[in-house]
Amino acid sequence: MKYMYSINALLLAAGLASMTICQPETKSSPVEAKAYQPVSQELYNTIAKMDSILFDALHRQDTTLLKELFTKDLEFYHDKGGLSGYEQNMQAFKTLFTKENGLKRELVPGSMEVYPIKDYGAIQEAKHRFCRPENGKMDCGTFKFIHIWKKDNSTWKISRIVSYDH
Repeated sequence: MKYMYSINALLLAAGLASMTICQPETKSSPVEAKAYQPVSQELYNTIAKMDSILFDALHRQDTTLLKELFTKDLEFYHDKGGLSGYEQNMQAFKTLFTKENGLKRELVPGSMEVYPIKDYGAIQEAKHRFCRPENGKMDCGTFKFIHIWKKDNSTWKISRIVSYDH
């Protein structure tokens, strides 16, 4: 019986090996990336404008406007910093602004994609570059992000942020 189990295991292994060896070679074709085309140019332009308003407020250190651009139930997922909410992020802005560190952000040209979310708002996916002066030169990094924009009547606010690839 002990040998029967071993023989069955060997036969199964041999059968599986022959199946993979005898499979015809298939050439995998590279996945063709289709060029991004906005589903709605109007929505794309709206989110691009909101992105500009958001980071203009950051550059001007306008905490009043920043508070209005996020929902109170904000969830910010950061690959290095973890999960934070609205109050934590408003405090982080205040702390950042007291440091006068010259932080600047720019959207990487051509990286933004916008997709509608039925009866809710939009997904903004892009890359942005943050720079700040350090030791007499600019220290910069480019990172990926996703913003979930919620439209309430005619007001757009960010309800979720995913920031990654740091």
